[in-house]
Amino acid sequence: MPNVTDDDLLVELLRYRPDAASAAQLASSLGHRYPDVDAGGLTTRTLVEALDEVWERGWQPADVAHAARREATTGSVPLVVALIGAHARRTDAERRAPETWVGQLRELGALGDGDGAVVAAWQRSGRRSPAEAWRIVLQLLGVLRGAARIDVLVPPPSRWVAARTQPAGPPAPGDDRALRRIRGLLAKAESTEFAEEAEALTAKAQELMTRHAVDVALLAPDAPPAGDVATRRVHVGDPYVRAKMQVLAAVAEANDVRLVWYQGIGIANLVGARADLDAVELLFTSLLLQVAQALAAAERRDGRRSASRTFRRAFLLGYGQRIGERLQTARREATTAAAEESGLDLLPVLRNRREAVDAAVTELFPKVRASRSRASVDAGGWYAGRSAAERADVGSRHSPLT
Repeated sequence: MPNVTDDDLLVELLRYRPDAASAAQLASSLGHRYPDVDAGGLTTRTLVEALDEVWERGWQPADVAHAARREATTGSVPLVVALIGAHARRTDAERRAPETWVGQLRELGALGDGDGAVVAAWQRSGRRSPAEAWRIVLQLLGVLRGAARIDVLVPPPSRWVAARTQPAGPPAPGDDRALRRIRGLLAKAESTEFAEEAEALTAKAQELMTRHAVDVALLAPDAPPAGDVATRRVHVGDPYVRAKMQVLAAVAEANDVRLVWYQGIGIANLVGARADLDAVELLFTSLLLQVAQALAAAERRDGRRSASRTFRRAFLLGYGQRIGERLQTARREATTAAAEESGLDLLPVLRNRREAVDAAVTELFPKVRASRSRASVDAGGWYAGRSAAERADVGSRHSPLT
């Protein structure tokens, strides 16, 4: 059996960008010839080097995990997280990377110690056959090598300089306490098998979120607008990515957040005040849960086992439009109430923030252009979605929405 590290054929093979079909065809023969998928650490080194290239093309750790989940296989996710962890240790990311980057590493579980022979450890822990391991490795390599260039919002490792005085710690208490409570409620809502419990948990999370967004975003008139503007990426999974993006766009617009998204990879860039970004991300997550429950209920009422793709897509689009209208009303009412309680004229504050956000979008995305879907829509699904949105909980408990 030849040594993998000395086999010119394998070295040459790992330089290319295999697609899913090629990976499946090659996996069986490679499994026979190279049962030790990571002998000499060649495969691990190749994948970590591919990550280096991906970072330079504007991708962040959470983006890569999203792409692996979406375009490769479920088995590739723990592998890519382990590889990201190995890269983080090699670059001392916990001390040198921007806090946004470190936060993503923490959420992925990619910080801390790990086995240097990443692929070998992953294959061993998953008890994967050589053929299965090669198939996943090659698919992941194809995803990394084929990643398109996107806008660089966070400096990649090549631009990191001296280490921070202290490593980035976990989120500070205070304002984030409410966000942690909201995330916890939403996580429980997503994991429960009982619809009534999920709805109650989601409603409570949305109530806390609305209160937090108003308190932080609207009652800080002295905060410098430009300094409060931030960016965040949200990952939207299949199916119906475009329709889900319309729901996200409706939530973003109602909260003075701008959205720029990349067609084909399910990644949206949000630009806005930090508290508004938190509100948009959390509310979007909650509404995806609610719309899934509403769609299932609509199918049961109509006696459907499963609605058509056109109906489901139209349902999401109709739901998103009506949710946007309700949120716009809720935002205006919350602004009016906050102004009356505080005795402040909040309109100049909000106008300054919108201008700061627009300026940031122009700087970060100079080539962006507006687009609007021209695809036909199933009328039954559209009106069913709007009707469901009338019943959706958007967090207001103080006054009815029109």
